Amino acid sequence: MQKLFHFSKTLFPLSLNLLPKPSSASSPVPHSSVFVPCFRSYKSASTTGDFIKISMASSATVKLPASPIEEGLGRRFWIKFRKEWTQALYTPFVVSLAAGNLKLDTFRHYIAQDVHFLRAFAKAYEMAQECADDDDAKVGINELRKSVLEELKMHDSFVQGWGFDLPKESTPHAATVKYTDFLLATASGKLEGVKAPGKLATPFEKTKLAAYTLGAMTPCMRLYAFLGKELEAFLDPNEVHLYKKWIDNYSSDVFQAAALQTEDLLDKLSVSLTGEELDVIEKLYHQAMKLEIEFFLAQPLAQKTVVPLSKEHNPAEHCLMLFSDFDLTCTVLDSSAILAEIAIITAPKSDQNKSENQLSRMSSVELRSTWGELSKEYTEEYEQCVESILLSNKVEKFDYEGLRRALEDLSDFEKKANLRVIDSGVLKGLNVDDIKRAGERLILQDGCTSFFQNMVKSEKLNTNVHVLSYCWCGDLIRSAFSSGGLDSVNIHANEFIYENSLSTGDIVKKVESPLDKVEAFTNILQNCCKDQKILTVYIGDSVGDLLCLLEADVGIVIGSSSSLRRVGSHFGVSFVPLFPGLIEKQKQFAEESSSGWKGLSGVLYTVSSWAEIHAFILGS
Repeated sequence: MQKLFHFSKTLFPLSLNLLPKPSSASSPVPHSSVFVPCFRSYKSASTTGDFIKISMASSATVKLPASPIEEGLGRRFWIKFRKEWTQALYTPFVVSLAAGNLKLDTFRHYIAQDVHFLRAFAKAYEMAQECADDDDAKVGINELRKSVLEELKMHDSFVQGWGFDLPKESTPHAATVKYTDFLLATASGKLEGVKAPGKLATPFEKTKLAAYTLGAMTPCMRLYAFLGKELEAFLDPNEVHLYKKWIDNYSSDVFQAAALQTEDLLDKLSVSLTGEELDVIEKLYHQAMKLEIEFFLAQPLAQKTVVPLSKEHNPAEHCLMLFSDFDLTCTVLDSSAILAEIAIITAPKSDQNKSENQLSRMSSVELRSTWGELSKEYTEEYEQCVESILLSNKVEKFDYEGLRRALEDLSDFEKKANLRVIDSGVLKGLNVDDIKRAGERLILQDGCTSFFQNMVKSEKLNTNVHVLSYCWCGDLIRSAFSSGGLDSVNIHANEFIYENSLSTGDIVKKVESPLDKVEAFTNILQNCCKDQKILTVYIGDSVGDLLCLLEADVGIVIGSSSSLRRVGSHFGVSFVPLFPGLIEKQKQFAEESSSGWKGLSGVLYTVSSWAEIHAFILGS
């Protein structure tokens, strides 16, 4: 089992008070801080021998340290609504635009609709300027309004370069109307509990309305500035890009400065607002971001696109097989850290008498010491095993069979390490109810649960979801997914053996190594969807996932494991950021009948969040 028995330097206030009613086989849970080793999959570069701090509080929820508060409302909201701007980036319209093969008819429609939007934007700035009480704010808003009017003029020069003229009058699309109505309604004060400009009695009330208006406009400015910079990376000086002018405009220093100015003005106008009023701005910001996505999705595309992956899926003919690792792919903490914590906080103290029906267990002090010894031994041997793999000659071309042979030694090591854990007795005496309770309270990565929920509940998809994990205890995983209403997810993991609801310290070994994982992957595929066309996706984050990632039609690496990249690169595996990879696919898609997703290509796609995975596979 590929576990990293190391002690993280990071301090996590885990707050896993698992036992509001201690079981007869468990000692009472002390309300104090204890030090517990973090047993994680070998997915980080840290190999220290420190301890993580477990705060025994009344809550059983694992809590991460609070993120540092970024200065400025706009910045904070942008970070909070990452899922939405990621979805905007992955829309078929933006992907085709970035690839340079968006059909001109689609772009002509977009520009015509954008004219309606820009006019509403200019009007909203004008109304915000009238409400602003501060002279500097008035000047700043007026400058932004003038830049929008200049943008309208540029549209005429842009379209001439593309060989068409803008229609003198065009009918706004429903998505355009929805956006412009929202913007002008906000600027007019047509919000619940907000007075219209003509009825505003005090300068404060006027300033508040100006702040609300900027709150509804800021996400658009930031989104376009973001898209401009993202798409600028795909401009090749040696190639002609059809939409270079558009990208140059939004990636320009002038537009980037305008986006920052809008955010600065939002901060200036919001400085005296209450928490409740700031919540209103946050809701307006979020709504505007969602309307921007709808605006992109409303553009008519008469061409095939690589996104979303499920777009061409026909439930009657196709089967989407989704596989995922669990520890640190889905979770914030490794499952072994949770099991270790349960073992230590429920272990008898050194001087505590044991009842006759209790399993013989180590004391909490002995457990802590044993975990430390196992950790140190595992870490050293694992690193030696990985380094021995890298001693062979690095290959230029992708060599799957060579990688598989190399991972045989790692697989043998993982199984021996598991035997040491079993023989040590550290997994003995854990109550199954405590384990399930911990699973229910286990925090998954942001966006992970909602992604799986959308996958399994979609009536438009014929999907099978499987989780392949080295976790010692499948009950922990099942409880984690069940708490999110995901009982249909198939769990493939090792299992504890229980007597009278207490773990014996032994496990039923099912998935212990990279070879076990890929064998389970292959067996699952051989036994399902035989009469349908299968597309496989595997999501993982460690060396133990490499073979499955490569066997899948689409292999997605989440996280930043250095050992995964070192081993993979040594055998010719290419790691490509997902969005740039999709742009290249989209360029090929225009010339070929198929997007070309196929296993054993030697290419894996990297992402930094589940938001990217959601946007790529399911879209918006």
